[in-house]
Amino acid sequence: MKRYEVLADEVAESIAQGRIRAGERLPSVRATCQSRGVSPSTVFQAYYLLEARGLIEVRPRSGYFVSHAVGKHVEPEPSAPAAAGRPVEITELVFQVLGHAKNRALVPMGSAFPSPALFPLPKLALSMGKAMRRLDPWQTVEDLSPGSAELRRQIAMRYLAMGCGVDAEEIVITNGAMEALNLCLEVVTEPGDLVAVESPTFYAALQALERRKLRAVEVATHPRTGIDVNALAAVMAEHPVKACWLMPNFQNPLGSLMPDVAKQALVELLAKHNVPLIEDDVYGELYFGTRRPRPAKAWDRNGLVMHCSSFSKTLAPGYRVGWTAAGRFTAEVAKRKLMSSLAAPVPSQEGLSEYLRHGGYDRHLRQLRGLLVQQQQQVLRGIAKHFPAGTKVTRPEGGYFAWVELPASVNALELHRLALSHGVSVAPGQLFSAGKGFTHHMRVNFGHPDHKDFESALQTVGAIAKALV
Repeated sequence: MKRYEVLADEVAESIAQGRIRAGERLPSVRATCQSRGVSPSTVFQAYYLLEARGLIEVRPRSGYFVSHAVGKHVEPEPSAPAAAGRPVEITELVFQVLGHAKNRALVPMGSAFPSPALFPLPKLALSMGKAMRRLDPWQTVEDLSPGSAELRRQIAMRYLAMGCGVDAEEIVITNGAMEALNLCLEVVTEPGDLVAVESPTFYAALQALERRKLRAVEVATHPRTGIDVNALAAVMAEHPVKACWLMPNFQNPLGSLMPDVAKQALVELLAKHNVPLIEDDVYGELYFGTRRPRPAKAWDRNGLVMHCSSFSKTLAPGYRVGWTAAGRFTAEVAKRKLMSSLAAPVPSQEGLSEYLRHGGYDRHLRQLRGLLVQQQQQVLRGIAKHFPAGTKVTRPEGGYFAWVELPASVNALELHRLALSHGVSVAPGQLFSAGKGFTHHMRVNFGHPDHKDFESALQTVGAIAKALV
């Protein structure tokens, strides 16, 4: 861990233990430098990280204070699923619940997407126009799978910046991250195989398993630190797991972030058993701290980690450009991509390449992350204010989802139905488990800072939940 991370964790522990209470002022940067023997930069980075976590807040000309919301924040319990494989039948429920996502009249608390107004779509359009005006017609043929050489080079440079050596030749461009994930799953499994997933897990992963007639084994997962590697080891000792589909960075729906030491242990465990990891990392760029968390791919020395991501959640929703760095499986993934859909659209690839070169992607990401941090804090305050006593909620360090555990008497599907009648969508917990568990949980999307009715929607959902207690 970096010095600032150690300092941040020590302060966070003091807050958790009540040694520093909500509303109290933290020691000044100068005093902390003197007492800890660290530089001002280290202290500022630590305080920035704590602010991103929602634990402290800055008051102009007054200093840093423990957030008043801290005293009201209680974290959900870690999951404890039965370690047994089961068939997956989730798609019909997903279609029933999420068929409302396209209705812009609803407050999109249950949406899987951030607000489209957050993205630089006019700049992207200019980049695409510029790129297409100088397009070599032969690129429409040359950019068949594995995709645009220039775009793959740009993506490889971003891997290098995050401390992960990936050659451009290892990257296959796909129609969004979901195609990348599905192609990887297809390459390493056969119908009937057992795939390990987090508990809870992203419902699209369950849909992919269902479509492939695969079985799921759900593994215990902590709402803050992600999948329990020891629990996964125990599952693999007893069951013939053929692949893992996991989200180490800002997991959907929990928002959990695996520590680096856990990611390394995960990769080493899978290497020991020669089991591939399909790593879904679509939210990795949406971190609230000072640096991007590395993917599990950074510790891969055996080509077993198939890292998948896209630009849909960070830059270009609707462009449908994703990719996978598929390790030893790259050639087979590229072949399957060619057989299934030939290539990702050339205009989208060229437009994104141009924007990555000249459009200010990192500047856009900084602005986007700042908006998400502010909205997360507002939503968490709203949940603390309006939801029933006993409600627990995660406080993610990135992404745009929070996981809410309601009192046990609240049925999340009933809450979903009643919220719809009041013009609000929610994502009930039953969507995120092969066994349709998490019956009194829900996922909240805080990626809509521009929505004027979000605060009143929180109040509405909170009132409905209180009535169901």
